[in-house]
Amino acid sequence: MPYTVKMHRVLKSPPERVFKSFLNPQALVKWIAPAGYTCTVHHVEPKVGGTFRMSFTEFDSGSSHAFGGEYLEIVPNEKLRYTDKFEDPNLAGNIEVTVTMKPVMGGTDLRVVQEGIPDIIPEEMCYLGWQDSMKQLAQFVELPPQSVTSA
Repeated sequence: MPYTVKMHRVLKSPPERVFKSFLNPQALVKWIAPAGYTCTVHHVEPKVGGTFRMSFTEFDSGSSHAFGGEYLEIVPNEKLRYTDKFEDPNLAGNIEVTVTMKPVMGGTDLRVVQEGIPDIIPEEMCYLGWQDSMKQLAQFVELPPQSVTSA
């Protein structure tokens, strides 16, 4: 049965900067691939009904997997909802991702919910991957404390 993962992190960065990092191809390659992988963004069309496609390549082996999806909802600096679908037929099914951002004292409360993950992907590996990505996202978007706006 497909499953759901939920991630939460408070970032020392304004929502505008966090939001932009999810839609900008140059930003995505800096943070979204888990540790040990590189990311290639093939295209990003950040509008409702627009699509994206990217691939992750394992640094040591060179093996790669591609995935893409469609943007279902975009509320600037607050919410992003999109589908993810792997091109590998062994990873069949549509995943729906909801990203919400809320300004809080010192930065942004970021929540990511990923629903419909195929059980062929071990749940703990999905969490480990997202933890890597969230850590890299923080390193990419966080600003010195005096530069962050408060809620």
